[in-house]
Amino acid sequence: MDRTYTADGAPLWSIPMRDDWATFGADLHLELRGTRLRAGLMDALREAVRGGRLAPGTRLPSSRQLAADLGVARNTVADAYAELVAEGWLTARQGSGTRVADRSDPLPPARPPRPAPAGLSPGGTPGRGGLVPAYDLRTGSPDLASFPRAQWLTAYRRALTAAPNEALGYGDPRGRAELRAVLAEYLARARGVRARPERIVICSGFVHGLMLMAQVLRARGATAVVVESYGLDFYTGILRGAGLATPALPLDERGTRVDGLRAAAPGAVLLTAAHQFPLGGALPPERRAAVVDWARAAGGLVLEDDYDGEFRYDRQPVGALQGLDPERVVYLGTASKSLAPGLRLAWMVLPEELVEEVTAAKGAVVDWMCGTPDQLAFAEFVRSGAYDRHIRAMRLRYRRRRDQLVAALAAHAPGVRPSGIAAGLHAVLPLPPGTEQPLLRSAAWHGLALQGLSQFRHPEAAAAREGLVVGYGTPPDSAWQPALATLARVLETLPVD
Repeated sequence: MDRTYTADGAPLWSIPMRDDWATFGADLHLELRGTRLRAGLMDALREAVRGGRLAPGTRLPSSRQLAADLGVARNTVADAYAELVAEGWLTARQGSGTRVADRSDPLPPARPPRPAPAGLSPGGTPGRGGLVPAYDLRTGSPDLASFPRAQWLTAYRRALTAAPNEALGYGDPRGRAELRAVLAEYLARARGVRARPERIVICSGFVHGLMLMAQVLRARGATAVVVESYGLDFYTGILRGAGLATPALPLDERGTRVDGLRAAAPGAVLLTAAHQFPLGGALPPERRAAVVDWARAAGGLVLEDDYDGEFRYDRQPVGALQGLDPERVVYLGTASKSLAPGLRLAWMVLPEELVEEVTAAKGAVVDWMCGTPDQLAFAEFVRSGAYDRHIRAMRLRYRRRRDQLVAALAAHAPGVRPSGIAAGLHAVLPLPPGTEQPLLRSAAWHGLALQGLSQFRHPEAAAAREGLVVGYGTPPDSAWQPALATLARVLETLPVD
């Protein structure tokens, strides 16, 4: 490699032609001008493609080989390739290397990993299948490798040994009395929920509970359930499938505005009051009071999705909205984030007037009774104190990861200030307009699964925001640090103002 200088004294690198293209991709003659190597490399490759020296489909050298030719760090070349893939100049496909894109397709697909079985999408909704990346920072799942198998097995053995024979037969659609009694005590103590066992209905996940509530609301004559401007379209799809409209509440710097409820005149409103999903803020006290006042005056209902209420880090826990008025708020909780979504255990705490209707709706469908052994095991797990110990241990683990994420952002992307990090298992990284999709494509090229904030935006939402939603609770411990390092590399491509 020859090193010369331009007229203004800037270094210029020239890579001589080689004859080993069959192994390493096409030989390149590139002139890198300036002192910023990555930017110079990107400019040189763009010029080679634009000028026709690199035809569509041409295979480029591997990042390792080109880095050796240039005498620079491999990361410099890998990041340049990733950015050019995101811009549409190159494509990267598993097994075929990095190639020059056909510019008639301005946004070629990123490197496709192997197909994945259907799983869970953010917030715990059933997924549609997808791609298996090297690292996964999507939301919707806790660290499944940390599931307390030994303690759960002990609880399962004890519960099954003590269970009467009738427990294995057809039972109460509301769920096992043992679990409902334990949950009433736990929810009152840990979440400030005013619960009695006879008002609790066990269901197979939050989605099951929402389906039941949609059915009951429609039967009562409701025509709409108001939702938040940002949330899961899967949930709104369930409501619409039941014949309910889903207008969106406006949003401001303090979170969801509830003053629009009177004008919308819905039968109910669905809120993530303790930790808005995905933006992360808690509904301010005066807005919590206002939404309950609306429900009392209008005879409406508040459906409270308390999906990750146990995980608070920097402040006192925000109690459940249900504690303000148990007769107007339907509380929905789940073990999907605290233990594992595969358990399919969730619960509703109902106003007295709804218990019979919801129980009848649950008894009228095929999935009218949740698995008894798991219910009994969970009851024993909570009663023995193992659940509290697990929550405390995971709270410390997730907080440590949250802190490491914040530190990595400060070091590699100081312009990105995460939000919604006082609680939960994810953070939102706000981005400048026009940068979300390129960063997502860059992440995919690096083998990192991420989600963009725009994915969760309601079609009627007036405020369009861009950002990344990072699920720091998802990876196992062995994958967390590499996933975080990969995220840092992706964010380093973000333009600096």
